[in-house]
Amino acid sequence: MLDELDLLLVTALQIAPRADWRTIGDVLDIDASTVARRWARLTQAGHAWVGVHPSVAASGPHTWTLVAFIEVDCLPGRLHEVAGHIADDPHVFNLEHVSGSRDLVVTAVFTDHAQLARYVGFRLGALDGVAASRTQVATTLHTEGSRWRLDRLTEEQRRKLAPPVTNRQPTHTVPERDLELVRVLGEDPRRPVAHIAERTGLSATTVRRRLDRLDAERALSYRCEVARSLSGWPVSVSYWAAVPQSRAPQLAKSISQIREIRLCASLTGPHNLLLAAWLRSVDDIGAFESRLTARHPELTVADRALTLWPMKLAGHLLDPQGRHLRAVPLASWEDTHSDTAEAALLDRLRTPPATR
Repeated sequence: MLDELDLLLVTALQIAPRADWRTIGDVLDIDASTVARRWARLTQAGHAWVGVHPSVAASGPHTWTLVAFIEVDCLPGRLHEVAGHIADDPHVFNLEHVSGSRDLVVTAVFTDHAQLARYVGFRLGALDGVAASRTQVATTLHTEGSRWRLDRLTEEQRRKLAPPVTNRQPTHTVPERDLELVRVLGEDPRRPVAHIAERTGLSATTVRRRLDRLDAERALSYRCEVARSLSGWPVSVSYWAAVPQSRAPQLAKSISQIREIRLCASLTGPHNLLLAAWLRSVDDIGAFESRLTARHPELTVADRALTLWPMKLAGHLLDPQGRHLRAVPLASWEDTHSDTAEAALLDRLRTPPATR
């Protein structure tokens, strides 16, 4: 189990993922070397980790503008085979084995609707173990996991760690010249500026300036995660809900502020809201739902699923206890087999039946 200092350290890194150990030590009132050793122990055991990726809202080359939630039904005995096939797909953000009327829930990012259609039709659809799939597109992400905190620090401690407020209008832009910088940073988001400069061939001053600009423009999303089984919030539940469309923005804003909520997304499907909550125990599932609907009587929960194995979280592969195994850098999806299959279908559609 993680002790209180471990949880305080994770909380600090959720607020300031690149803060130096001296700064974090001062906030936690311990010496920097102790903080560094603690973090090394946590990461080596897979109990906590830091990740970074371009914001889903980011613009620029090789970025994405569409988030999809894909429910996958697998043939008996083929679930893990299917999961193993798609776990390394670089655009698959989350991959969860869940209870209920679907086997897997895939959260993936795409550059456009055509790419999503290609993936579902020619990638997932071509896997022998897949029996069926259903896709919904997020129209709005009201909140997501990078904003969730353990909340173990005082207001004064958070204020010391919080990045300075900038008046700069966020553009969420990742220029092509910064792609290599972001790739190197993604290998170890806490890598010092000097090391990044050495890897990229840029000067330390240039690296620091470009990282500051990317942060100011909110082009990057940092996440300090902790193995859910050790976090004090070991249960993850997804809720598919329906709300009046005219009230959806206001209700989503209110729901997003609930302590347990890790995800709130508006959807294109019959259930126009998807929620994900981290809870203290299985016993809390019904109680949380009762509190949720009592606070928001216009909301109707249509379905729910318990996460049995969070196989992939924000591009990081996890074991059944939610411990970190390795990272899969988030990137646009490319697949020559799917491209070839799509091209063959297009040729067939171009050719009139009488001339085939």
